[in-house]
Amino acid sequence: MTSPPPLDRDLAPPAADLGRRRFFRAFAGELIQTAATVAGAAQALQRASSEAASAILDPQGAAERLDPGLATGTGATTGPAGFRTAFREGDGVLHLIDQRRLPDALVEYPCSSAGEVAFAIREMIVRGAPAIGAAAAIGLALSAEKIRSARPYARRATLRGGANALINARPTAVNLRWAVERLMARYTEIGELSEDGEAIAAAMRAEADSIVMEATTDHGRLANFGLEVLPTPEDRPVRVLTHCNTGPLACGQFGTALGVVQAAHFAERPIHVWVDETRPYLQGARLTTWELAQAGVPHTLIPDVAAGHLMARGEVDVILVGADRVAANGDTANKVGTYTLAVLAARHGIPFFVCAPTSSVDLATADGSAIVIEERKPEEVLEIRGVRIAPPGTQVRNPAFDVTPAELISGIITEEGVIRAPFEPGLRDATEGARARWAAARGSGTAHTASGSN
Repeated sequence: MTSPPPLDRDLAPPAADLGRRRFFRAFAGELIQTAATVAGAAQALQRASSEAASAILDPQGAAERLDPGLATGTGATTGPAGFRTAFREGDGVLHLIDQRRLPDALVEYPCSSAGEVAFAIREMIVRGAPAIGAAAAIGLALSAEKIRSARPYARRATLRGGANALINARPTAVNLRWAVERLMARYTEIGELSEDGEAIAAAMRAEADSIVMEATTDHGRLANFGLEVLPTPEDRPVRVLTHCNTGPLACGQFGTALGVVQAAHFAERPIHVWVDETRPYLQGARLTTWELAQAGVPHTLIPDVAAGHLMARGEVDVILVGADRVAANGDTANKVGTYTLAVLAARHGIPFFVCAPTSSVDLATADGSAIVIEERKPEEVLEIRGVRIAPPGTQVRNPAFDVTPAELISGIITEEGVIRAPFEPGLRDATEGARARWAAARGSGTAHTASGSN
């Protein structure tokens, strides 16, 4: 497949503005609360979804439209700075932040179809389970819009092909399949061989907008529940260890594990973050440190292999990680190296929490042994940003994820609360709770459906 060319211009982002980030959080929350209380709530929520998606996908433009005082001007920086979500949309194009280029340059990569988004997901242009789910939904909606005048059989082949390409782009992350199946369910409801391409495109677009807004609301709820489990030392900041990247770049707007960190920071609770570099792709070194710097959160980058040393010295109070998939029993697949941290945490008596929305829960997978672990290309291990570090011909194993057994997890923080062992009943209750909450918000029988729960 031929990929679209990236834009050859660096963006000129504004300096970090924490007030503006707080504004968007409140904005999305107010939209959903308002929509749930007015007559015709289903239609109101659909309108709210569109408005919220617009704000999330184009935060700078939305800030200027809604309150000119919230927009910030550009200023001299030593590198790309300013808050950015993982994507924005305009003129029928999904603009993804090319996360391969950070922290050196903030560059957008344009996509206008499901196939192009699938390529971007495979190549790590966009990454993070919630973010790739949202991007996939938008990409599939864009495809439906482009072929709304096509014949029904041609449309079905195109949409099914695009859906399969997306689902297979990163097999471990369940949010991807969950989002694609939601859009395809809307397509099926109208009729795969319906002549009404406009109705199909509108329905799939509405579902994609809902996925974007729901993630924002749910991740905000998750962050607030996460605050409840953070230790509160009396005379110093709480010291949090993270792995990989779980901020807005990975999740679309808020973040999961980093969402908890930022919620604590906004609540003026003293906090310091130990950032694992996260070999071999260096998501911690390149992305997490960049996002924490924009938010003004104190942090220190460490080699992955230094985590045990810090734990042994009593310098870690809690570990917060994300999740690409949570099995029904609580076993969790996350970026490779997470299992190692969990074992070390158990050895040193340190709380280990997984931060995952219910869209990352796969109740159809009984335990971690059934989770497919993606293995990526050897160049990611043999090279660092194009510079070879191993002899030619060196054999490589490069699993992108590992599975942390449920017995090593202190709790799973979701948008419905903190779940503790035994995990399966709590995970089922949480997914049902999320479904019921969104069904009530829509004012109809249409419900937010967690992965594997139907």
